[in-house]
Amino acid sequence: MKRTNYIWKAAGILIVGILLGYLFFGGGNDVEEAEDHDHSEMSEDQIWTCSMHPSVRQNEPGDCPICGMDLIPVSVDESQLDLDMFVMSENALKLANVETMVVGTGETSKEIRLNGKVEVDERNTYTQSTHIPGRIEQLRVNFTGEKVNRGQVLASVYSPDLVTAQEELLQAAEIKESQPELFEAAKQKLRNWKISEAQITSMLSRGETIDRFPITADVGGVVTDLMAEQGDYLERGMPIYEIANLDKLWVLFDVYESNMSWIKEGNTIKYTIQSIPGETFEGEVKFVDPLLNSNTRVATARVEVDNQNRRLKPGMFATGIIENKLDSENEGIVIPQSAVLWTGKRSVVYVKEDVQSGAGFKLREVVLGSSLGDSYVVEEGISEGEEIVVNGTFTVDAAVQLSGRPSMMNPDQQQGRPAGSRHDHGVNMQESHLEVKVGNEAKKELEKVLNSYMTLKDALVNDDYADAKQKVSELNSLLGSFNITLPSAEENIWESFREELSTAAQGISSAENIQNIRSGFDELSETMIGMVKTFQLGEGTLYVQHCPMANNDKGADWLSLSREIRNPYYGSAMLSCGEVQESIE
Repeated sequence: MKRTNYIWKAAGILIVGILLGYLFFGGGNDVEEAEDHDHSEMSEDQIWTCSMHPSVRQNEPGDCPICGMDLIPVSVDESQLDLDMFVMSENALKLANVETMVVGTGETSKEIRLNGKVEVDERNTYTQSTHIPGRIEQLRVNFTGEKVNRGQVLASVYSPDLVTAQEELLQAAEIKESQPELFEAAKQKLRNWKISEAQITSMLSRGETIDRFPITADVGGVVTDLMAEQGDYLERGMPIYEIANLDKLWVLFDVYESNMSWIKEGNTIKYTIQSIPGETFEGEVKFVDPLLNSNTRVATARVEVDNQNRRLKPGMFATGIIENKLDSENEGIVIPQSAVLWTGKRSVVYVKEDVQSGAGFKLREVVLGSSLGDSYVVEEGISEGEEIVVNGTFTVDAAVQLSGRPSMMNPDQQQGRPAGSRHDHGVNMQESHLEVKVGNEAKKELEKVLNSYMTLKDALVNDDYADAKQKVSELNSLLGSFNITLPSAEENIWESFREELSTAAQGISSAENIQNIRSGFDELSETMIGMVKTFQLGEGTLYVQHCPMANNDKGADWLSLSREIRNPYYGSAMLSCGEVQESIE
């Protein structure tokens, strides 16, 4: 009995143990299988990125290929966004002062500003010449600006030829009864010198010659040019005065080559005169010069002005505005200039899209049509109803560049490339530029910026922090006070370059050591290279040189007047490190 009890107790303990083992361990495989299944599904859908380099995207955890930090999971909402889109929170938008607008189509007009000058009407200008060869004995009118009347005596001339002709007339008069033809020929000789019948009659009645003969004004007006002096000997037909009638004047406006297609005869122009402030005049373009001045590259548009009250004076400066409305079939999308970023031959804008975590911005290349003064017509690239950035565009672009996404200077940025790496020498910087022709005076002013950059580069080559600091300050001052007059399209390109140069220069102006200046010198150099190519600056050959070790081994460029390598990023430490990347003629 005792042994039987032990057997039952052992059997009971065994059953209880099996039951407990099943409860604790028996269902574990199903749970583990479920967990493994869930984990595998999460791994397939989960995106992993680097907190320092958001451009890095992987389907599994690991280390960042750029900085080596542990990758972190991306939220579901963020992982579903376009990889080329940059997201900013509402607070970031406010701090950056980013403004946007919804684009649309409508009636478009182009406002053209013209500079001009009041000039004498050439049709009312007369050159008073002498009809008698001889020496000027006296000038009755001896300064410009004096008003003269028709028939007024302007000067007296002593003419030996005229004295001889008078003597021949008097001799012919004595035998006119027998030889009337000779007498008539003597009078005709005087008439050819524009001697009037009254004057000829006076000679005959006196019976003696006149030594000093008066020159009278053929027209009335104002003397605008004194072309002879007392004592000068003049041949027949030589000019003495230039006389102009100022009752009617011209206002001649300069028309740049890029605006010639917009200026037509019959256009209404509203203009102001600098010396008559507060008053606006209105006129009609009567004539547009079909020829371009080969030196200034401008034509002229003429406005005729009634100046009976003599308020306008030749030489006064004028500023005019012509507003041209485009045809209805040419209506298109119009965007402000501030929305466009220039990169040479490309024009880009940033399009905004609403996302759950804020606002998303994506680069969009556009094709611009006509310039309308402070705005552009867009031919291709954006559609009606889309929202674009119109203020703070450079701020958005800078943030996009730092995130490693496609930006203004790096439109083909590949995901996973180091953020901020902007030195794609094979494609972007060498090809993405256009050539803009400007006048010689404007070109000289632009080259002052290039020369200032070169002195800064030399200071870095010489490891001279104090001099480099001074050169940065001089460049900032030059960019801030720079003032040149360019046609609207060219001026927009220059302003885009100037804003980039100012941003780069101001970024290194507070540098506490030469290394900090060198860290920002690559941004400045990159923009300067683009500006030199665009405006074709410099005398002779400029060299684009490249150091592969600068900018944390990402590489950086600079401009040099010499082919010999003198590295500004390392100075004497690695003076000859680098290579010539490109020659700019």
